Amino acid sequence: MICAAIGQDSHRFEETPGKPLILGGVLFPEEPCGLLANSDGDVILHAVTNALSGVTGRNILGAAADAVCRAGGTDSRLYLAEAMKDLKAMGGCVRHLSVSIEAARPKIAPRTEEIKASLAALLDTEPAHIGLTATTGEGLTDFGRGLGISVFCLVTAEIAEGAV
Repeated sequence: MICAAIGQDSHRFEETPGKPLILGGVLFPEEPCGLLANSDGDVILHAVTNALSGVTGRNILGAAADAVCRAGGTDSRLYLAEAMKDLKAMGGCVRHLSVSIEAARPKIAPRTEEIKASLAALLDTEPAHIGLTATTGEGLTDFGRGLGISVFCLVTAEIAEGAV
């Protein structure tokens, strides 16, 4: 059975430099600060985790993520791994992922293929099955003005019949 779900997340940039910026599991060392969050603030992975939660029916970015944080885990790949465990328990796999980013910074285009490769590895799929776009939205929102990053995504997954 084919299922699709939307995921979203957004975070403001930290006020003080020092926290690394990580997007889609990829480090952006040229950025002076990361995103305000209990975790590493990887908004792409958070949005994808939310989308997978929409497929599986278990909200990872809630109690499950809080438990990971209390145990000292701040790597958003841990959240995504939890969501993927749920998907695989349903006999499922990711067939396609479309990611849309709104941000003035950093520039995403030079790192698109690297982000797609990282996501593909985390989702056990191929980079060709991932679409990634970015916009500044003409500066109409705080994200387009460089105050944070917003991500929407749509995941298409296949799960075993009767798994839902």
